[in-house]
Amino acid sequence: MTTASVDQRSGGIWDHLVGQRAAITALSRAARGQGMSHAWLFTGPPGSGRSNAAVAFAAALQCEEGGCGTCHACHTVMAGSHADVSVVRTEKLSIGVDEVRDIVRRSGLSPVGKRWQILVVEDADRLTDQACNALLKAIEEPTPRTVWMLCAPTVEDVLTTIRSRCRLVTLTTPAPADVAAFLVRTMGVQESLAEYAARHSQGHIGRARALAKDEHVRNRRREIVAIPARLTSLGACMQAADRLHAAAKAEADAITGELDKREKVDLDAAYGVVERGRRPREYSPALAALEKGQKTRAKRRILDVVDRALMDLVSVYRDSIAMATGSGAALVNEELRPDLERLVQVSTPEQDLRRIDAIFQAREQMLEFNVPAQLALESMMVALKLPEGGRA
Repeated sequence: MTTASVDQRSGGIWDHLVGQRAAITALSRAARGQGMSHAWLFTGPPGSGRSNAAVAFAAALQCEEGGCGTCHACHTVMAGSHADVSVVRTEKLSIGVDEVRDIVRRSGLSPVGKRWQILVVEDADRLTDQACNALLKAIEEPTPRTVWMLCAPTVEDVLTTIRSRCRLVTLTTPAPADVAAFLVRTMGVQESLAEYAARHSQGHIGRARALAKDEHVRNRRREIVAIPARLTSLGACMQAADRLHAAAKAEADAITGELDKREKVDLDAAYGVVERGRRPREYSPALAALEKGQKTRAKRRILDVVDRALMDLVSVYRDSIAMATGSGAALVNEELRPDLERLVQVSTPEQDLRRIDAIFQAREQMLEFNVPAQLALESMMVALKLPEGGRA
């Protein structure tokens, strides 16, 4: 079956997978019984559509036609309301054993419908060691009509014994042309804006959407990519770190603030709590657990915002290296050409590579070793400082 026939027959279930024709073909064939497995591992860079691919595949498996895109099963899976498809997401820094034991119990249930019991685990790379062990047994001894779908950036992010029992689906970074076409088709934006968003998103579909629809997001990115040329003194480095952290915290607060309030209102309603009334004994532990979860979520949001900014900074130094070496690679930040030319004059590709390494070290410190974002950013900015006398 050709890719064109897959796309035509599958309707809209694959619409949000951009530039993933090989994966779509393989998954469509599996949905029709060719190479089906009880466990799948979806890998790919951030924004490539790992969870979208898993959900679309779940729709194809629940559909009598292998993913027609129009039936009740397809619509309910894509809308997140199908009784036999569970998508496990987390706002925490990790997925614990209690959460995994809950989904393992669900995996043992017989499907309500005629086909499969499907469990999609987003961010499977965040499973704790205990959670991995609990999940491994369920994947090793699956029930006949249960399908597991795990999502992670790379195969190395998943326990070896788990990934060895999964069929691998590798997604790639979409080409800018594919991302731009997707934005024009789904959002109706002008081609010039779509091309701008596609280029600056570096293949991240969610980021491309945000850049295409929100001028504030575009302005924030312009501020970030202007940082490297301004790091001419220690004071400038400290100021840049402080501004970046403050902006990330403000953006994270804006995202989580309303959600925190709604959760508090829902908790009060569940326990019958009024402003000055008596509170049940069980209310205080529940409130403490809620506040702890909200604090963890807020930290995760800040790290997500900072991480996005770090990838924008990396794009600047990669552009500088491309210009210095004459590689002919298309520049992500073409509008920064004057700044990039001055960076090339005062620095070398080797120094820029060390700066990129410093960015990834800061990222690892925050995400893996729990170093406070402010401290990691300050150390990183100092490492990015331009040479003495180098006024870019």
